[in-house]
Amino acid sequence: MEKKVLITGASKRIGAACARMLHAEGCQVFLHYRHSEQSALDLFNELNHKRANSAWMMQADLLNMDDLLRLAEEIELKWGALDVLDNNASTFYPQLLEEVTEQDWDILLGSNLKAPFFLVKQLAPLLKQNKGCVVNIIDIHAERGLKDYPVYSIAKAGLAGMTKVLAKELGPDIRVNGVSPGAMLWPEAEMSGQIKSEIIQRVALKRTGQKEDIAKAVRFLINDAEYVTGQIISVDGGRTLFC
Repeated sequence: MEKKVLITGASKRIGAACARMLHAEGCQVFLHYRHSEQSALDLFNELNHKRANSAWMMQADLLNMDDLLRLAEEIELKWGALDVLDNNASTFYPQLLEEVTEQDWDILLGSNLKAPFFLVKQLAPLLKQNKGCVVNIIDIHAERGLKDYPVYSIAKAGLAGMTKVLAKELGPDIRVNGVSPGAMLWPEAEMSGQIKSEIIQRVALKRTGQKEDIAKAVRFLINDAEYVTGQIISVDGGRTLFC
């Protein structure tokens, strides 16, 4: 069956990889973006060129509840039902503990935890109609916080907890799972070669993964995991085997 999929933060990186892979398997995809309009438009055109009227796009700032509700309303108007919500959108930046502001807290908790929660809440009736599923993109640092990223780590830990709680709340009609990337894509901010090398040495497979590795895990949870809910798959090359 042709699935209808909403991917937040779909214009680049992991979100775009998920969109391409799911679209290639016949899904209709709704691409949410916040700032990256040109990247979203390029992907929108690419997918519709391959299969007409198979992709849609919409800008929304998910920190703004009115925008979030508008996105959910657009999905209902467009499709009237939903098979998959892929909560991929995320904000990631460092800060020293003593420099964390209330604004940092609101931005990082808002994008990584609050927005996914309220999107699930708003879209649950549509997902329930199709016995759909939610896939949350988490982070291996939800389990062991990343130094100098305290609020981000706390937010992702909350998203991991939310995944398990909502699997209970929404079962048996809606499955809720997560994927935790490890050393996958380097941050867009500059990172030294030495730091990258040190990270790779703490990965069992001694290499970074690809964004497509995450997309494959998402695809599995959507298509081949009918008896799986409340679970989080680490796609980290064995990074979490090491302290």
